Amino acid sequence: MRVVVGISGGVDSSVAAYLLKEQGHDVVGLFMINWEEENGECTAEEDYEDVKRVCNAIGIPYFSVNYAKEYYDRVFQYFLDEYKAGRTPNPDVLCNREIKFGPFLEKARALGAEKIATGHYCKSFTKDGKTYLAKAKDLSKDQSYFLNQLSQDQLSSVIFPLADIEKSEVRRIAKELGLSTAEKKDSTGICFIGERNFRKFLKQYLPAKAGNICTLDGKVVGKHEGLMYYTIGQRRGLNIGGKSDGNGERWFVLKKDLKNNVLYVSQGECEELFSNGLYADTFNWIPELPKEEEFDCFAKFRYRQPDQRVHVKVLDDSHIQVDFAEKQRAITEGQFVVLYDDNQVCLGGGVIDKKY
Repeated sequence: MRVVVGISGGVDSSVAAYLLKEQGHDVVGLFMINWEEENGECTAEEDYEDVKRVCNAIGIPYFSVNYAKEYYDRVFQYFLDEYKAGRTPNPDVLCNREIKFGPFLEKARALGAEKIATGHYCKSFTKDGKTYLAKAKDLSKDQSYFLNQLSQDQLSSVIFPLADIEKSEVRRIAKELGLSTAEKKDSTGICFIGERNFRKFLKQYLPAKAGNICTLDGKVVGKHEGLMYYTIGQRRGLNIGGKSDGNGERWFVLKKDLKNNVLYVSQGECEELFSNGLYADTFNWIPELPKEEEFDCFAKFRYRQPDQRVHVKVLDDSHIQVDFAEKQRAITEGQFVVLYDDNQVCLGGGVIDKKY
């Protein structure tokens, strides 16, 4: 079977490609260029050199494809619009749906692929004609959260070679093979920004408007550089410092007032930082809309978070209400809520629209 692997220049996709070849598949590596900059901060060239070395080492052909325009139109513009609206987006989720499993899948099929594959840590399986998404064996690396927006066509077309492998084993295989990516550090941060100064980057695209940082009772305690640079629950980078009349605790971001350009904070984790529930929209059900209008399950409201028990009310095909069993800290509009059942199967996800 011909399988086109999305190969990024990292250790995970390198080992995924190797494992597929060992299983006897006709494997082709496809490298995506999703971001271009004149100042050369993007690491695409360096990553592509690693792709060449890896593919030559394991003996598979490779190609590169440029999706920078598609990425800008389908993902980056959404990213900017969300920040303008005072929300905190997660473009990595959209990148998976709109690019890695969108134009990439189309290109792979044009290359004669029966399946595509990625280095994501997650599982998929088919039951009664439907494809399901589930957590990987290595729960510390599980990435099903980021795939919550995939459609049935996209999920049924992909293989996840790392579904049952621990990250330490992936590193071991890469070292044993002498791959150039064996010791390469995992990429962090937003997919196209990487490890750079976020504020400096965002300032190139959105004008920053400074304003007051206030407590809930209206007392001005500092100045912010622009509401888009802050997220709910944030405690670093506020530059407020100690106050002579304060209580000595850390300051936390509580909410943003776009109309008046005010950032509200509290000293210590006050009640306003916690929520009882949320409403989500653009909900994508995997594999399909449930028959029950209400049910109990587990949820994540951010990637690196233990599952939380919740009660879900289905409002319509794409809107849900989620009541928390225990109050949750720093629920952030624009992020994704992702649901799981007792067996760690992903039920789907949607954008957090409002909390209460």
